Amino acid sequence: MNLHTFQRLVRAGKTGLFLLGLVTAGMAYASGDAAVAEAAAGVAKAPVDPAIFYAIAVTMSVGSLSAGFAVGKVGAAAMGAAAEKPELLGKAIAFVGLGEGIALFGFLVSLFLVFKI
Repeated sequence: MNLHTFQRLVRAGKTGLFLLGLVTAGMAYASGDAAVAEAAAGVAKAPVDPAIFYAIAVTMSVGSLSAGFAVGKVGAAAMGAAAEKPELLGKAIAFVGLGEGIALFGFLVSLFLVFKI
């Protein structure tokens, strides 16, 4: 394994730890918020499966990371094409918007999961 591969693995590990921290913090906030809402309403609800919070976090993170990857690749290609032929810029920006739609779909699915709770 060369140094570049090792550096990429370390970077991926740091990103994974960061995402794990975000998921844990989100679950702690959501479970605390639900307990406060139940206490204020005075109504006992059925217990919520904690796996739904993992599903929401994974949906948002995969959608956002995928959109970032798509926009990065397509945006770079669009700017390269626009540098050679400026009349292609309008068509190329539409493809960048399609890549951004991935994040929107991930957000909508996670929003539907939130309202399922």
